[in-house]
Amino acid sequence: MTPISTQGASADAFALHPGYRRMFAHDQLTLGIFLPLRFYDGDIGVLHGQAQLVSEIDRLGFAAARVRDVPLYDPAFGDAGQVFDPFTYLAYLAAHTRRITLATGSAIFTLRHPIDLAKAATSLDCLSGGRLVLGIASGDRPVEFPAYGLAHEGRGERFAQSVDYFRQLLANHPAPIHSPLGQLDGAKLLPSAVTGRIPLLVTGSSRQSLQWLGEQADGWITYPDATHNILGPRRLAEKISAWRALIPGGGFRPHVTNEWIDLDEDPTFPRTPQQGGYVLRTGRNGLIDLLHEWREAGVNHAALGMQMARRPPLEIIQELAEEVLPMFPALAGPEPHAQAW
Repeated sequence: MTPISTQGASADAFALHPGYRRMFAHDQLTLGIFLPLRFYDGDIGVLHGQAQLVSEIDRLGFAAARVRDVPLYDPAFGDAGQVFDPFTYLAYLAAHTRRITLATGSAIFTLRHPIDLAKAATSLDCLSGGRLVLGIASGDRPVEFPAYGLAHEGRGERFAQSVDYFRQLLANHPAPIHSPLGQLDGAKLLPSAVTGRIPLLVTGSSRQSLQWLGEQADGWITYPDATHNILGPRRLAEKISAWRALIPGGGFRPHVTNEWIDLDEDPTFPRTPQQGGYVLRTGRNGLIDLLHEWREAGVNHAALGMQMARRPPLEIIQELAEEVLPMFPALAGPEPHAQAW
């Protein structure tokens, strides 16, 4: 087998990847749902029934479901994230879905060894028929690093080393790996990724330079800036353009952003920031306008969260599917591989 490059790849490298192709294409924007659907505030019961709703999201034709990775709950931080381990939970969701891309937003590449990350990722990719897209990050919760015996200030260097090691493991060839994170010779990783590699979309800077992001990231996930008027999307467009200018050869690589929404029953309710801008309250007309602005800015996928919304998740999902999704549909691409495990 030809060794897989340890650098970022253009869309051509993922032409046969079912998960990637469902989400990403040049000048297109698709919609996904950011889990959890309800905010955890001490009662895990808020997650009951979520998998059934994800099955409905899959049936309705959304491009992706995205889960977060928060190993330890820090009450001072105030947000427990998804609660479940992302790989375990996505494997559970894989059994409840058939086509939707399963994505992380984002797996913390500094806190686990790349062998463990790669083993979990390739297992999930196989179990789901090639539907895994990995958002990855260096971690933003300082309390977690000493718990793992790691230095918080060293997370940038460790992140870059983990990305390189991970990609060498997936290359699945006998060349030894020599890394500060370990030495590997005479063994290989099983199982292999369904299409040979798994997309790695880097979140924020992950303590790397923009040059590194241009060279190494298979895609880029950033916060959206302000979403209540056109100024935020314009600033986002400048950021995306600066990153894409550093992609070797100028090939297409996708950009992803997200927003927590409180979708109002009134379609004309204006885009209104809430909770210090963390949540956007809007009617669907304002949301559609924002999505068009993001697409013009160069965004290729928008993950919408509703954990802070007042309305029941199913109501919001149905309105999005009926009134918004037809303008930003999931993309045609390879069917997922056999999932009859």
